[in-house]
Amino acid sequence: MNNHRDDGMRYPSIDKLVEKTKSKYRLVIGSAVRARQLKSENEILIEKPHNKKEIGIALEEILEGKIKIVDLPEEDFLEEETLEEEEEA
Repeated sequence: MNNHRDDGMRYPSIDKLVEKTKSKYRLVIGSAVRARQLKSENEILIEKPHNKKEIGIALEEILEGKIKIVDLPEEDFLEEETLEEEEEA
C-alpha cells in the first residue's frame, strides 16, 4: 500500500526532502532549477512519477536521489542568470 496521496504537493513530504537537501533554501532553488529544465527538455529521470507538474516531478527526483543539489559559487550562479537573461532578450 502506498503511503502517499495524489492530491497536490503532499507527496513527497517536505520533511523527507529537507533531509536529502539539508536546507529548505537549497530545496527551493534546486527544485525550481530542475523544474525549468524539465519544462524545456522533458527528460524525466524517474519511472511513473506521481505528480504531473514539473515542480512535483523535480521533487520526486530529488527524493529518489536522481538529482543531487550542489552549491555553486555565487559568482557562477550570477553569471549563469545573466546569460539566461541575455538569451531571453
